[in-house]
Order: sequence, then structure tokens, then C-alpha cells
Amino acid sequence: MTSTASNRRRYLALFFPFLPADRLARAARRRNGCPPDAPFALVEKRKGAICLAAVDRAALALGMVPGLSLADARARLPDLGVADHDPPADARFLERIADGCDRYTPMVALDPPDGLLLDISGCAHLFGGEGALRDDLAARLGRLGLEVLSALADTPDAAHALARYRPEPVAGATLGALPVEALGLDGEETVGLRRAGFRRLDDLEARPSRLLAARFGEAAPDRLRRIAGGRDVRITPRRPEPALMLERRFAEPIGRTEGALAAIGELVGQAAVRMEAAHRGGRRFEAQLFRTDGLVRALRIETGLPVRDARVVMRLFDERLAALADPVDPGFGFDLVRLSVPMFEPLAPLQLPLEGGALAQGELAQLLDRLSTRLGRHRVRRLAPRDSHVPEQAAFVFPAIEGGPAGGWPDPEPGEPPLRPTHLFDPPQPIEVMAGVPDGPPSRFRWRRELHEVTLAEGPERIGALWWRRADNAGLSRDYYRVEDGKGRRFWLFRLGLYGREAEQPAWYIHGLFA
Repeated sequence: MTSTASNRRRYLALFFPFLPADRLARAARRRNGCPPDAPFALVEKRKGAICLAAVDRAALALGMVPGLSLADARARLPDLGVADHDPPADARFLERIADGCDRYTPMVALDPPDGLLLDISGCAHLFGGEGALRDDLAARLGRLGLEVLSALADTPDAAHALARYRPEPVAGATLGALPVEALGLDGEETVGLRRAGFRRLDDLEARPSRLLAARFGEAAPDRLRRIAGGRDVRITPRRPEPALMLERRFAEPIGRTEGALAAIGELVGQAAVRMEAAHRGGRRFEAQLFRTDGLVRALRIETGLPVRDARVVMRLFDERLAALADPVDPGFGFDLVRLSVPMFEPLAPLQLPLEGGALAQGELAQLLDRLSTRLGRHRVRRLAPRDSHVPEQAAFVFPAIEGGPAGGWPDPEPGEPPLRPTHLFDPPQPIEVMAGVPDGPPSRFRWRRELHEVTLAEGPERIGALWWRRADNAGLSRDYYRVEDGKGRRFWLFRLGLYGREAEQPAWYIHGLFA
């Protein structure tokens, strides 16, 4: 069985056979300076019984396997150490490992629950070739106390299968020697293949696909095509590949965060030159600081308008760094820093006026950028109009850094008082009203225990009912009045429901205050 992939993409699969145990051993090493000596297993409850969910290499060598009940395991190995299995913690640990693998390629995909897939097409030469990249990655993970098996192939499915069933370097022609378990089918399907006499992928390759599909279903021939490259399958990276990415590697680790940020500043300057040549500006910037122990710290900023001024970008990075609840710790040093610009927008060259003057829009955008970076993007908000005749739905809030929707607020008529109050109560507050006639304007009203005599009233302005919503009085009409009391205070009142048609005794509410 030979790979037929013609796109010549190359994939590196990583398989962590003892990921849960390695995670706990690494945590114990960080607490106590050494991993646990006794064989170790993680347990979970299955069908009312406590069973082994994962084991370490020492326990596996002594016959402990996942699925074995804890009672049987303890009978065979009384000194077996145990802990609760925590799949979410394992998933987070795998994410952190993937962060560290970003130093080799931005195209890193999770292969849960215990693997990663890296698309190393076009970047292996930066590390001296595929073999050197693989060896460097394995050595780095080994220093972190992780046992890893890896394999290179032309397709992600082939790399996945080789890493788990033949991790040593092999030629593509040996894919057929893999067992049928490498297809990754359900247990019953795999048992069915073996009962039919199929042991290796070569055995399946020798049979017509339609016959395999008729007997075993479409899954087996489909997986076979994916492994052999008969289908062009790509991985889905955790993050989209950024449009612009720059990085700097250091021969010796940098032990101070300030030094790493200075290198980021140089990369921002280089990115600004490229963006200016393309008449573009960045809306999102991400700086990644890779520590020698595999930990990666990321600083992300956003801007309301496209920007390529290096000083503005670095000022925002400084704001983000100062706002971190967990300060950046260089540990044993940073050996790689990377700048990514995942989001661009057009930005034409700016012509400054000869007479000078402040660029109000740009200065406001910079202020919003700094506040959003320091306080959080959802804590700095703006109001925008919404096309709705219902007053409490006529506006909405949005993060100020997003720039806002098209359109704006309607301009008031010159010389006319405002039609809407400057302060709106949500929800409206009930009041007691006396009116000359039931469907007329109010003559006096009581609000918050204070009686107000109405001296002027304008209205009514009728706002129709939301006929498609009958719950919570949303299906009743409103008659609004702008009123002024004897002290010159102006209020926005409404009567809920049409007298005699929608309500026998319509209720009154105050909805807002005019300045």
C-alpha cells in the first residue's frame, strides 16, 4: 500500500500514550522536585465500578491496563498509586502543549484526546529538515517529562496511524503493514474485519472498495482512502493562519520581559513597513513569548480603526502588559518571540493639513483603544441607534473598539425641543395620574410620593402595539405626552392601552426625563 497523495503536504503526528499520567507526574515534579516512584493509574467510574482510565509506563509494564477494575488492579499490585481521572484537565494540558508546538508551525491541530497534528509543509527547512525538526521537538518534549511517539506522512490520517502503530521512521510503502486497528473504526467493526480474515491494510487494499462497503459499510474504505491519500484531507488548525507573521529566535534565552518586548517592538516596526507598502493597517495584533520550558505567554490587542504606527501598537502592548492579573514570568528565559497580525483593513496614506490641528477621529479611536486594552473590550461601550419604533429598543450598546454600525443618530430640528428624553427609565416606572378626560393629557401626577401639577402638555404621540407579542403588555398601544410641571421640570409620560378598547382603566408610566 503506497501513499497516493499528490499535494505534497507533509504532516507530523504526535501521540502521547501516557498523557494523563505525564500531566500528574509533571505537576508532582513541580511541587516536590521529583515524580512519584510507585506505579501510577488514574481511575474513573464506569457502570457502577471504579476502573482504570489511564496508566503510566511503570504500571503498564506490570500488567495494569485501562479498563481493569481498581479491585483487580489492587489485588495484583497493592502499592498502585491512584488519582481521579480529569479529562478536562488533560484537554487543557494538551492545549498548552499545542501552544509550545506553535514555535515550529502555526498550523497545529488538536487530535484529541492524546495527540496533535502539525502541518510542516514549507517550514521544515528552517530547522534543518524534517528529521531535525522531529528530533528537536521530541527532545524538547522529553525535557518536559512527556513521552511522545511521532510520525511523518503525506496525509494527516497516515501520520496519525503511523504514530500510534509504527512510530519509527518508515517509507510510505509500509503503510500497508499497519494493522486494521489503524483505521480507527469502532471496536465491533474492527472485530468484524479480523473475523473476516483481514489483518493488515494491505489485505483491505487488495479488495474492491464497493465490496468492502457492501459488507462492512462505507467507513472502512473511506478511512483507507484517507490514509492512502485518495482524498485530499487537510487539518483544521486551532487558529487561522495569520496574514502577516514575523518572529525572532535567540541564540541564548532572554531572561527579562523588557528585552523580549524590545524585540517585539522591532518586529512591529518591520510589520508597519510591510503594511504601509500594501496600504493596509492592522486591527488585531498578537505577541507570543515562548519560554524554554514550553510555556507560551500571549498578549493580544485590538484597535477600533486600522493602525500601523509602531508607537501606537507598542503603547497598547504596554497597556495590556500592565493590566495582566498574572504578570509575565520569563522563567528560564524566552528563546523565541513572534508577532502576528491576523486582521487587516485598508488604510490609505494620511495627508496632514498644512494648518495643523488635531485629528479628532484618530485621537478618539486611540483613546478608546487604550481604555479597551486596559479595562477589557466589553467594559468600554458605546450606544448606537436601532431601527425600532419602541423607545427602549431604539438603541443598543456595543464594544466601542468594534467601530459601530453604519448610520447615525437623527439630527434634531433646529429650534425645536428634543422629541426624546435624555434619560430613559428601563423599565418605565408606574405613576398615579389625574386627567380631565379618560383619554386626554394628564393634569397632575404623583411620582415617588411627590405630586406634580402639569402646566404644559404636548401629545399624544401614539406608538403602535407589537401585535406579534402579546405577553407582558407588549401588545398594547402607548400614548406618549411631553409634560412640564410648575417648577419647569419636563417629563415623558405614557398611557398604556387605548381607553375602552384595549384597557378599561389604562395604567400610566413615566418613561424618561428631559434635561
